[in-house]
Amino acid sequence: MTKPISEKFSQELEKLVGKTNLLINSSDLSGYLQEERGLLESFCTLVVRPSNTAQLSKIVILCNDFGISMVPLGGNTGLVGGGIADGGIIISLEKLNVIEKVDPVNHTMIVGAGCILANIQEAAREADCLFPLSLGAEGSCQIGGNLSTNAGGVNVLQYGNARDLVLGLEAVLPDGRIFEDLNQLRKNNTGYDLKQLFIGSEGTLGIITKAVLKLSPLPINYATTIVGLSSLDKVLPLFEMTRENNSSNLSAFELIPRIALDLGIKHIPGMVDPFGSRHPHYVLIELSSSNPKDNSREAIEETLETALSKEIITDAVIADNDSQMKQLWRIREEIPAAQSKEGGSIKHDISVPISETVKFIKTATKMVENLIPGSRICAFGHIGDGNIHFNITQPVGYDKQAFLDSWTEVNRVVHDLVTDMGGSISAEHGIGILKREELKLYLPEIHIDLMRQIKTSFDPKNLMNPDKIFVLDKKK
Repeated sequence: MTKPISEKFSQELEKLVGKTNLLINSSDLSGYLQEERGLLESFCTLVVRPSNTAQLSKIVILCNDFGISMVPLGGNTGLVGGGIADGGIIISLEKLNVIEKVDPVNHTMIVGAGCILANIQEAAREADCLFPLSLGAEGSCQIGGNLSTNAGGVNVLQYGNARDLVLGLEAVLPDGRIFEDLNQLRKNNTGYDLKQLFIGSEGTLGIITKAVLKLSPLPINYATTIVGLSSLDKVLPLFEMTRENNSSNLSAFELIPRIALDLGIKHIPGMVDPFGSRHPHYVLIELSSSNPKDNSREAIEETLETALSKEIITDAVIADNDSQMKQLWRIREEIPAAQSKEGGSIKHDISVPISETVKFIKTATKMVENLIPGSRICAFGHIGDGNIHFNITQPVGYDKQAFLDSWTEVNRVVHDLVTDMGGSISAEHGIGILKREELKLYLPEIHIDLMRQIKTSFDPKNLMNPDKIFVLDKKK
């Protein structure tokens, strides 16, 4: 348990970082304390902003000396409370925002943990390379947070999760030592791959400060299309056909239900229906290639023609330019914002085998509708990698709090089904605080015991982002 912050501690911290990087006024703290969706709020009176790794190391050592807990924070775009502090201090990584090196020959770049994801993408493009990690919050999320949660996003199908895009790391350990492994090698079998312990551990084993990212060739031709489907049962046949015809170039395959488009048109300025008629389901497909011999447009047209002839799809719109491509992607990216305008939402970030995705959506929908009649199911996401965002909006006219009070009961129905199908209750958002109790129910005890052993080995005082993922004390 963290100790109270003393005047002596604050004074020593100010000596390390200066007054401007030690935030104590409520007006300065406000942007750091509340989780993005407003569900959780930190109880913390101090935010510190280190300027470099060495300074951060000294901060961590000071916290150890005084028994003060530390919660690392990136862009504050997390969805499970991983950056929420219950006492202690918050350490913002925003000033570790230097892109140190881009090597277009080696296809690598070295970046600080506080770099905004969109800025990293742009720096890669300027070097005629691609950093393929892409997600809705990329304009404000930071790479350190992306790595600490092993972020997924829309390009996992072609490029993998965040951990697949990292060659090396630097991190400050819970005792203040600096782990430096900024190698730029694709082959390196010198013992344990320790960097992977920090990726996905949500800042509980150390604070990521720098990373060597793996780049890819910059695609030179794209094809983006949205197709209308008459039935959810058409989704997997369309996916199999698209993957078979375009396996190496299929970068996105995103399911969008009609309710998502309706809410987008209702709440998002400038959003329009790309079709003249309504369809119960849509899929956004993107092909991309760096090979000048490929023609993504022709490839997607051939696939769509076959799908139409086999009555797998009923209509399709292909983007003719970048503006139209952005408009199509906007339909997918604005779903959470549009849904938030309709009252309370109970959200799930689950994954099941791709072959089970449609069965999961249909079965879970029936179960939730039986539990809360009138529930509006918005199941969307990354069919191509089995990750479904199974979101439920409160029934029209329903009391918001009464709806949210059923969260645990709804979770049990959805997560039991996910587990029965061999899936995961957290595909890409992490565990944090919100899913901590769920993890205890669904993850085998040996998994949690091993994680506790690793945590204790790295952080015997339990000061580094304590009580995230699991509580160290088995009795709690």
